[in-house]
Amino acid sequence: MATISKLSNPNPVASLSSSFKPRSSSSLKCFVGFPTRPGFSSKLVSSSSLSSINTHPFRGSLVVRCSLADGNGSSVKRTTLHDLYEKEGQSPWYDNLCRPVTDLLPLIASGVRGVTSNPAIFQKAISSSNAYNDQFRELVQSGKDIESAYWELVVKDIQDACKLFEPIYDQTDGGDGYVSVEVSPRLADDTNGTIEAAKYLHEVVDRPNVYIKIPATAPCIPSIKEVIANGISVNVTLIFSLARYEAVIDAYLDGLEASGLSDLSRVTSVASFFVSRVDTLIDKMLEMIGTPEALDLRGKAAVAQAALAYRLYQKKFSGPRWEALVKKGAKKQRLLWASTSVKNPAYPDTLYVAPLIGPDTVSTMPDQALQAFVDHGTVSRTIDANVSEAEGIYSALEKLGIDWGKVGSQLEDEGVESFKKSFDSLLDTLQEKANTLKFVIS
Repeated sequence: MATISKLSNPNPVASLSSSFKPRSSSSLKCFVGFPTRPGFSSKLVSSSSLSSINTHPFRGSLVVRCSLADGNGSSVKRTTLHDLYEKEGQSPWYDNLCRPVTDLLPLIASGVRGVTSNPAIFQKAISSSNAYNDQFRELVQSGKDIESAYWELVVKDIQDACKLFEPIYDQTDGGDGYVSVEVSPRLADDTNGTIEAAKYLHEVVDRPNVYIKIPATAPCIPSIKEVIANGISVNVTLIFSLARYEAVIDAYLDGLEASGLSDLSRVTSVASFFVSRVDTLIDKMLEMIGTPEALDLRGKAAVAQAALAYRLYQKKFSGPRWEALVKKGAKKQRLLWASTSVKNPAYPDTLYVAPLIGPDTVSTMPDQALQAFVDHGTVSRTIDANVSEAEGIYSALEKLGIDWGKVGSQLEDEGVESFKKSFDSLLDTLQEKANTLKFVIS
């Protein structure tokens, strides 16, 4: 990210204060309706506590509609997302971000406690919306190059979203309410470049509840340690194997120990363990093998590996080494289940959410998975309910010739390349937009 150091400090959420005012003195009640499949009842989230009206429809199948209420102070109707956090200790996050960020308010009322973003999400948001045009025009007119302009667009969205989730961050003493922004995917094999980019994004976003996303590539494992040691909270992304996950945990622990901080309570992290993509790849391998045993294992690999990852998490965040860090205020690096949307329509639409519920975890869900779980998800601790079965599936796949290490490496490479493609595509789109506006960018 050669141009990131050229960024000026984007204007913080100056425009948010005006949009947080109701249209009248009546209290505003927002209803979040989840369109249901046949056979399932609709659920509504009612909130008269929101201090903002949302005049923009939610971008997706989630329907947001607002109405003026009599201001009786009624409480928000509980959803399965509230139960997920309060009963089982899992934080539901939303895997999407676009303008206006006030679209997030009804989701927060429904129980969403954080947001994740990535280059693909911003590629879709910026290229398909006119909401970025005014700021982009101003940036280009002021002489910003395309990549610098891109980062300022992103930083503003992250700052605005952080502002919305800051109450949750404060209420949980820094335990939740985070918004994640990823370093340039071009830096996936650049240790030092990733460190510098993470430091700069942390500085320019300047919000206590921002997570800097760093990929779990081999070159970036040392980056994670160094960034944590500098007191910067990190979301480690693109984790596809148990071996790489253990290296990520060790980098977090090494970073905490190397920080020299007497109070570690404000340095936190999540480890984003990807799920559905594992099944997508391994299912293809199983179909090539073609035996009844192989075909019977389709759709089981991802959840099995995730259950074993949670067991590893429990092991690593216990014992003398961890207890010494706890005395300084250290918080566990929570497991975050990512890639939770179902790719195979033959599978249940909550397959990568419902079996992965457990304490001290996060589930980040895109529209499809979020809607499905709110509509008909069941809240109960499931992540460690059948660990022996998970071991059996993991071993059975190995016996069939599935190399978990190679699977993880292939998925990591594909993930990095996918994000690079989205990043490059967006820069091309912005360049075309600048040209359309008759600006010359060198």
